[in-house]
Amino acid sequence: MALSITQFINTAGMLKDLKSFNFSVYGRWFGYINVILCVALGVANLFHVNAVIAFGIVSIVQGIVILFIEVPFLLRICPLSDNFIEFIKKFETNGYRSLFYFVMAVVQYCSCALMVTSLLVVAIGLTISSAFYAVALTKNQEFQNTQFIKNPTDDDFPREAVVREML
Repeated sequence: MALSITQFINTAGMLKDLKSFNFSVYGRWFGYINVILCVALGVANLFHVNAVIAFGIVSIVQGIVILFIEVPFLLRICPLSDNFIEFIKKFETNGYRSLFYFVMAVVQYCSCALMVTSLLVVAIGLTISSAFYAVALTKNQEFQNTQFIKNPTDDDFPREAVVREML
């Protein structure tokens, strides 16, 4: 039995998320996009002969931190220090996430003082995530996890035997 990525994606949950008008879910989705943007554009900016290289490295680190914030089960499966796990767990509310994304966006906007590069896209993406979490905070919406990825307790989730067969 072949295992595909579509077995892990919950399309019905994705549609439910879109219709929910819960801005914390939209912030989380933009967080996923920000992981890709931060890492990809951070690497792309490592090839400048300028101080922008430092902001490219910061962008890569930001992408990794966002990954751990937005995908919390990685904290359980990756060997990490207790200090890092406690730091990541501080961002479990809309207010703290909004502030976190805002501070990271300001750092990337500072890179424009040296040279306007593709890191501006990273800063804009981080600002959008911050705005979604801020709107969720002002509307007093509960912090909610997305239903984009299937829950491992669902009946149609691929079981260990399927994963072992794949390996």
